[in-house]
Amino acid sequence: MVSNINNRKVAPNNVNDDLFNEKIPFREVLVINADGEQLGVMSKKEALDIAYKQNLDLLCVAPKARPAVCKVLDYGRYHFEQQKKAKEAKRKQHVVEVKSLRLSPIIDTHDFETKVRQTSKWIEAGMKVKIDMRFRGRLITRLEVGHKIMNDFIEAMSEVAIVEKKPSMEGNTMSTVLAPKKK
Repeated sequence: MVSNINNRKVAPNNVNDDLFNEKIPFREVLVINADGEQLGVMSKKEALDIAYKQNLDLLCVAPKARPAVCKVLDYGRYHFEQQKKAKEAKRKQHVVEVKSLRLSPIIDTHDFETKVRQTSKWIEAGMKVKIDMRFRGRLITRLEVGHKIMNDFIEAMSEVAIVEKKPSMEGNTMSTVLAPKKK
């Protein structure tokens, strides 16, 4: 789908909700020309005529202002620059992955050490780790054992990680979140 705006083709890549040219719903607008100087308040038709005479478009940059502020510019170039900025921001964005680990209140020492080693690898790789400990059946009556194991685990990780969320009970599951220490 390609729309023809004043004999120029603008192909939409994404859903576009910009108010430009004929989509501007206001009767009167404050117009800023391509050089950045204010032309004053005028009707939408007059503003569109000014933009079309310069072979440019009219874009509403502040629709909530009274009167709405519109700028005369090349909409195709403007839209391209906005997409480029969004792509650049997305590329620079750092997504923190959260790994999940499950402990048991009746865990053996070797299993405990293995989980500590695995968690430290994840933490050193920059990931957060959510540790869950599920209490099943009668184990729910022995919460102090679970607290001791969880605190031992946190202490074993204290050199490389900080506690982002303290251990807390949610139903029959105790959980905590560890994050890498700032370097």
